[in-house]
Order: sequence, then structure tokens, then C-alpha cells
Amino acid sequence: MRRSIATVSLSGTLEEKLSAAAKVGFDGVEIFENDLLASPLTPREIRALAGELGLTIDLYQPFRDFEGVDGTRLAANLRRAEAKFALMVELGVDTLLVCSNATATAIDDDALAAAQLRALAETAEPYGVRVAYEALAWGRHVSTYEHSWWIVEAADHPALGLCLDSFHILSRGDDPSGIRDIPSDRILFLQLADAPRMDMDVLQWSRHHRCFPGQGGFDLVAFTGHVIAAGYRGPLSLEVFNDVFRASDPERTAADALRSLSALEDAVARARGSVDPRQSSVPHRDAVHLTRLPDLVPPEDFAFVEVAAAEPAAGRTRSVLSALGFAHTRDHRSKPVELWEHGRTRILLNSADPRLGHTWTGDAAVTALGIEVTDPARVAARAEALSAPELSRRRDPSEARIPAVAAPDGTAVFLCPPGSSGGVDWTEDFSAPAVGHRSDGASTPVTGIDHVGLHQPFDHFDEASLFYRALFGLSPSENTDLSSPDGLVRSRVLTRPHTGSGSGLRVALNVSVLGRGPQADATGGSQHVALACDDIVAVAGAMVAAGEPPIRVPDNHYDDLAARTDLSPERLALMRDLGILYDTDGTGGFWHLYTPLLGGRLFFEVVQRVDGYEGYGASNTAVRMAAHRAKHRAEQWT
Repeated sequence: MRRSIATVSLSGTLEEKLSAAAKVGFDGVEIFENDLLASPLTPREIRALAGELGLTIDLYQPFRDFEGVDGTRLAANLRRAEAKFALMVELGVDTLLVCSNATATAIDDDALAAAQLRALAETAEPYGVRVAYEALAWGRHVSTYEHSWWIVEAADHPALGLCLDSFHILSRGDDPSGIRDIPSDRILFLQLADAPRMDMDVLQWSRHHRCFPGQGGFDLVAFTGHVIAAGYRGPLSLEVFNDVFRASDPERTAADALRSLSALEDAVARARGSVDPRQSSVPHRDAVHLTRLPDLVPPEDFAFVEVAAAEPAAGRTRSVLSALGFAHTRDHRSKPVELWEHGRTRILLNSADPRLGHTWTGDAAVTALGIEVTDPARVAARAEALSAPELSRRRDPSEARIPAVAAPDGTAVFLCPPGSSGGVDWTEDFSAPAVGHRSDGASTPVTGIDHVGLHQPFDHFDEASLFYRALFGLSPSENTDLSSPDGLVRSRVLTRPHTGSGSGLRVALNVSVLGRGPQADATGGSQHVALACDDIVAVAGAMVAAGEPPIRVPDNHYDDLAARTDLSPERLALMRDLGILYDTDGTGGFWHLYTPLLGGRLFFEVVQRVDGYEGYGASNTAVRMAAHRAKHRAEQWT
């Protein structure tokens, strides 16, 4: 199906918005009236520009507060509408969005509203314009799609139909299945928007917090499926009011928008393919082409995590890895990258090498994820279809060809075949380290990578969530707001459940709620690699013995644990000595510890999950952030 986007969803001038939409591959746009009014171009010039860019203009909007008015106001509204119809002829667009009246003076009379909308359609018809009536969720008297359909049906004019907007329908909790019963020629336009679940005024929710499909909590797959089943064959169009999107780079936002529609269309196609239309009690209209992406290949596990650090942070990272039980086993043949291993758990340390001109000058940070997938080529093809093309990288001819794509925050995501698959072995690009460079770690019960925490730029948070969700099929958690000493940090975890074929995958995305300030830097903006283990006391003991003890935790944490848990005094004393924190969900337990910050924003966490605990110790995050903040400031003064 054709894909469109409302200009109100993007930042910039109208010309910049049209250019961005065309560049990433949209077929058409909805022009928001404010964008046209602010443009120095005439409607005919805008029409010509859109044509040159390969865009159609699919909708002109909005026309407000038309129906349910007295005779004097109706006459004025029709004069106003006729001027818009003439403008639309110049603009080359044949559909006008008319919102249900939201003013306090609107008259509650369905027959009157139907008669007035019929008069509007009769006025539009000579201009070749159709009127798409939309029920606003906050409309004074018409706020549901069922009500708007009753009025359109009563008006009974071929130039009058409906605009269905997912936000207005799903934000109210209405059942969209009744859309299937609306005749297809009466559904003139479809607008799509997702949104996080929020308990707030619906108008403010709509104006500031919409997002692209797959980034919120609405079931847009089912909603879109109902509209298509009704026979709608017009554009899939995005109308997203979002404060962040309207202040972000328009091309990047447009690419994120198109990715969301690609993922949605694929999901709808697959959902329709799982239903036999002959067994449905509702007529199923099949003449529709929905683009499908290459099949999803679920990830197996982390192949590696790459950390970049310049000296002296690189030396400190080596010391901590050794204390955690890792051994420096090999070096990359052509790049300044060390391979550190603990069984099958692998960390790559990308350090400075002036000879190659690739010195890492930033803080220590996670710069790449290696993710095991059984068919890397198919995942790369899926990424390409999701506007995430393969990264171009310098690679010697003898080195393994491992495809990689860039996540929205710039993290490189390498697509690695599992070691047992018989495919390309990326570890063969590493040779034994030079004599005197090998470092063997202590013996610790680390079992793998539990999760990775990545701090996101403020305007890429939802984009990153959609990236991991659409590319790998990870399931997002609800947002959790974490209290930092310098402000709130929002966290969302994307997971693939553990299965017999792999240990699963967890990626935690974190962002400063304000997008600025100290909380976006060392304490709230930190990144971490969480290592799983079978015995956290043994790991902590090895760290202490190696001279890299866990970060000190305030005594108040243990006093609180003594009051609200049944942990023994002896266990609590041991935890206090070793810096081990504890959380429980009522059934399972979670022990975890942290290293100090390495190079300003990177740290390692060690976790031990017991009895099915699936959380992340969120209640202890404020303790961790405060401890890291205090330690970081103390180090800056020494």
C-alpha cells in the first residue's frame, strides 16, 4: 500500500519536510494548513515541488468546528470552506479533513450535523473534492467513530465519508472491530499514530505524546487489519504530534517513520495470512498488496560486547575484566582490538593505536554489540528494508565478512552466526597476543552476558526501541522512571525470552527525561555490561582479592533490607562488606554488584537471578547512581 506522512509530524519548513519525506521513500504527504500558510510558495508552486520530488498530496487538513452550528455560522463556514476548496484545486489535493466540532457552543443534534455536512459535501463536489469527517476523541458531541459513521450515513452524499484516526479511537479504549462493517467507499482516509499509555487529558496526550507505530502501547496491527478488512485501499498515513519529532532532524525522523510503517505493514500482512477468510463470519476483502519484510530471525544470544577506551581508562578496564575472571586471549590481526574471554563470554576492548590513526578519544563506552543469529544475511536484508543499511567498514580481504548495521545511537550491531552453526567464525580474525601481553583472569562463576544498558540521546529513545523491536522481534517493557541524584532517567528493556536454543537477549535503553544536564552525563548517562553468574559472593570475593572491589554501597541500603526481608544477619553482613545489593519481586531474588565508573561513564554489573526473577533491580538504581556520582566526584578531586 502507499505510504504517506503528515507534514506536522516533521520539523522544518514545508519545503524541508517535503524533501525529507521524499528522500527516505514516502509516496505522499498530508499538508497541515499551518505549514502551507507559513510557506513563501504559492499552492501551485507547492504542487509542482511535490511532483518534482515524486510525492502526491493526499490530504489537506484540518478544517475545524463546521457542523452543529446555527444558520448564520453555517453560512460563514460554507464561505470559508469554498475558499479552501478553491485552494485545494490549486494544490492538487482532493480530500479535506473535517474534524468534529469541539467548541462549547456546538449544538447536540445529529440530524442537524448530518444536514450541514451534506451541504458541505454538495459545496465540495463541483471542485472535485471529498470531505473526510473525523471524530475527535475530545469532540463536544461527536467523539467516537461509530457516532461519526451514523452522521455520515444519514447525510448520504457520495462526496462525504470518514477519516479514521487510530489515536482518536484507541485512546478512548473503543473497539475498532466495528470498522469492518463500514462500506469501503465511505472510508476516505486512514491516519495512524501510536502512543504510550498515559493517564492524562486526552487533548494534551494527543498534541504532545503521539509516536510512530511500534513505539507505544496501542495494538495498531489489529486496528489496521480491521480497516483493511473493510476494504480500505488508500494510503497508510502517519499523523504524529510529538514535541521531540518536531524539534529533530526531519530526514532522520522521516526515516524512523517509514521504518515504523514498514514494520506495521509486514505485521499486518502476516496477521492476515494467519487467518483463513473463508472461516470468518465477517466479509474479508482480499484484494490488497501489503509489503512484507524478510522473515524475522530471532536472536540467539550475545556473541560479544565491544568496549572502546583510551588510556588510562583502557588499563583500568583490563584490570576490572581480569578481576571478573576474564583472560586476554587474542588480539585482532589488523585493528587495535583485544579479545577478552571467560568461557564463551566475550568482551572486545578497542584501545588506542596511533599507528592506525583510529585512537579512541572519548570516554569508555559500549560501541558495538555482536548478536548471534542463525541467518545473518537474512537479518541484514531485513535491516535494509527497515531503513538500516549495512555499515561500510574497513576490512582486510582475509578477515571474516560479518554484516553490521548501525543502531540509532550509533552503536554497531554485528550479525554473527552461532559458533555451533558451522558458519563464519569471527574469532579467527584474532591471533594470539604478543608475548607479555596475555593476561589471565581469576577463576569466577560468570556464566554469560545478562543484559547491556545503553544510554540514548534524548531524541532517539523511541527510535532505538523500534529498531530492536522491528529488526530482532524483541519485546519492549513498559517505561520505568528511575530517580537519579540529578534528575529522572527513563528506562525501557527489550527482551527475547530465554529458550532452549539460546540464553536470550536483553537490551536496556536509558534516557535522561529532560535530555540535558548532569543526569545525561556520568551518572544517568552511563552505559553498562551486566554479567550473569551462579555465585555472586564468589565473584565479589575474587574482585576484592584482585584489588578491584565492587563500588561501596551506603549502609542505609542494608538497614532497609534488614527491615523488609528475611535475609539473615550473617548474609547481610557479608553483602555489606562486599557491596552486594538485593531486590526481590515476591517470589524470586536478585543479587547484583557494580564496578566503579571506568573512564567516566562505563561500568560493569554482576547479577545473580534466583527462582525466576526477571527484573533489573530498579528499586536499587538510585542507590547505584548516588554511589557512582559520589565516587566519580571524589576521583575528579584527587
